[in-house]
Amino acid sequence: MNYDIIVIGSGPGGYVTAIRAAQLGFKTAIIEKESLGGICLNWGCIPTKALLKSAQVFHYINHAEDYGLNKVEAGFEFPNVIQRSRGVASKMSKGIEFLMKKNKIDVIFGTAKVQKDKKVTVTDKDGKNTEYAGQHIIIATGARSRELPNLPQDGKKVIGYRQAMTLPEQPKSLIVVGSGAIGVEFADFYNTMGTKVTIVEFLPTIVPVEDEEISKHLEKSLKKTGIEIMTNASVESVDTSGEGVKATVKTAKGNIVLEADILLSAVGIAANIENIGLEEVGIKTDKGRVLVNEWYETSVPGYYAIGDLIPTQALAHVASAEGITCVEKIKGMHVEKIDYGNIPGCTYCHPEVASVGLTEKQAKEKGYEIKVGKFPLSASGKATANGNTDGFVKVIFDAKYGEWLGCHMIGEGVTDMVAEAVVARKLETTGHEIIKSIHPHPTVSEAIMEAAAAAYGEVIHI
Repeated sequence: MNYDIIVIGSGPGGYVTAIRAAQLGFKTAIIEKESLGGICLNWGCIPTKALLKSAQVFHYINHAEDYGLNKVEAGFEFPNVIQRSRGVASKMSKGIEFLMKKNKIDVIFGTAKVQKDKKVTVTDKDGKNTEYAGQHIIIATGARSRELPNLPQDGKKVIGYRQAMTLPEQPKSLIVVGSGAIGVEFADFYNTMGTKVTIVEFLPTIVPVEDEEISKHLEKSLKKTGIEIMTNASVESVDTSGEGVKATVKTAKGNIVLEADILLSAVGIAANIENIGLEEVGIKTDKGRVLVNEWYETSVPGYYAIGDLIPTQALAHVASAEGITCVEKIKGMHVEKIDYGNIPGCTYCHPEVASVGLTEKQAKEKGYEIKVGKFPLSASGKATANGNTDGFVKVIFDAKYGEWLGCHMIGEGVTDMVAEAVVARKLETTGHEIIKSIHPHPTVSEAIMEAAAAAYGEVIHI
């Protein structure tokens, strides 16, 4: 069976790539070993947001009096919360199935292995092998939870994000190792639902890729909710011989032992590059990632890689953009390279975190003379009306030309606001242009305009 384009993997990189290829007139097939939508849709981005929404609703009900409503004692059945999350994921997966049919994309279920001469062998669930040929083969096999040698995952007491989404019962206590987006989101969910949560982070700050002021504010906010946070700490070993887990944690003051029902390892991801034929074909890798050029072609012509497989930001929206760029370049269209300095990052805990561009520290290290503006959500009329004033917006501009270098936000709903900064930076918008762009009142998005005004000494409401 011959195709113009074969895509291996149907996550947000793969399925978007396949759809764009079909739109451009390519005869397209997509190969998936499990469920359409990949990890993000089935076990990552989407179902975690469903869990966090349940937690948020639970929080609101328990704080009804804060909104002038009668006090309500809220309860829940943990399996029902998990079931709702799985239902959301299942609905979205069916949506991808519809999109495949709509775009006349052949869906092939099985485990793929690339072969020489632009061929792919697919092994189905019965062990039958079928060979397919494609003019262009795009590998988008994604990644999995990374395992540390001293934290082997047994799927029961020491778990990864996948098991954290489908636990049969709520743990009374949980240790979360790693405070990136995955770790913090699960810590927030389980803590809100009543689990005693401890975060252990190796680096000095949580969410370490964020601006330091954002990290410190989030740490303070999470501690207020009851989460215990240990930074500059590392789990040296785990004992699972008893009923729960005992984690030996190395700290600046010496080793301590933490006990909990379950330990969640959230120390990053590992690309799925094993056993897919890369070595046999001669596709080069380095440090667990596939090497590609600026248009995502590997070291072997006709073979491409996108998403978590390559050394760019491991984010769903990045994988989608890479796939679209890749197939449009194959088509011969005029294509712009992706600007990896303008990729938004979001963490969906409460309060949410969203950012794009340089942190204050990075801007200074690059030699910029900067103007920094901050606007607290406590001064926002809409945030006050919402009852969610925890957080602030921080913007960074180049003092010489007004270039918007970075935007960093923490607060309710900021993940839906960060796109303004992404678009503005793409259009090379200056600080004064943001100030003079009239923002609707009352909205939380006004905080972006106010923060920009603060950078130039023109802020009104603080």
